[in-house]
Amino acid sequence: MLDKWAFAGKGVLVTGASRGIGRATALAFAQHGAHVIINYRADEAGAWETLEQVQQAGGTGYIVQADVADPKAVLNMMMQIGTLIHSLDVLVNNAATFNRSDFLEARLEDLDASFATNVRGVFYLSQLAAKGMVQRRQGSIIHISSILATLTIPQRSVYAATKGAVESLTKAMALDLVEYSVRVNAIAPGLIGTEAMTAGFGSEPMLAEMESHIPGGKFGDPMDIANAVMFLASDLARYITGVVLPVDMGLSAREAGPV
Repeated sequence: MLDKWAFAGKGVLVTGASRGIGRATALAFAQHGAHVIINYRADEAGAWETLEQVQQAGGTGYIVQADVADPKAVLNMMMQIGTLIHSLDVLVNNAATFNRSDFLEARLEDLDASFATNVRGVFYLSQLAAKGMVQRRQGSIIHISSILATLTIPQRSVYAATKGAVESLTKAMALDLVEYSVRVNAIAPGLIGTEAMTAGFGSEPMLAEMESHIPGGKFGDPMDIANAVMFLASDLARYITGVVLPVDMGLSAREAGPV
């Protein structure tokens, strides 16, 4: 069982924390004693809502704006974080951009923009964070991937490609950093009831159809992902690195087709 103060005094950066999984993750860490950096790209109001929830829970949080697709913004963010917290002990790469174009219609510009956020941004931010972690000989980096990296659906070719890259990057990073006691893992959420997920299905009947394919019969909650993130970041997972953990209520284990 995770101790209430498991992350007391720890510095945690959660990207894309203005809503959904990012917000739930920021709140969960704050409830366990962490000093949480709430990153957002454009939704400033959402970031303030996250901070308000963190403070209402008795936690400590800070808001830092940066588009992870912009290397200069990422570097500036890391410099700013250095003035806010003593050390960055946990990085959660949650920020992502979605693309729902059919493969035949997707433009190269779409591919480049998606890779800039979902892969290059993850790579560069992780690299900067890891340098400090390596010096302290401790740290945890967690990427939020997707079930779509391996079990995709139509009109997700661009997004699926980026998440496949993230999962490969997870394993490669883990091997390069393990000698410094820095662990790198990823989580592959299934169908989680976030605004971003539901926006991809245009109607209630479509949502109901998707939900019916989940072995547990219901969409997951963002806190289900947050709890998995905290486990992987905690000492309970001290011997775990280089893994991609599905959190999907068995969806990735299910045989395709009707039952």
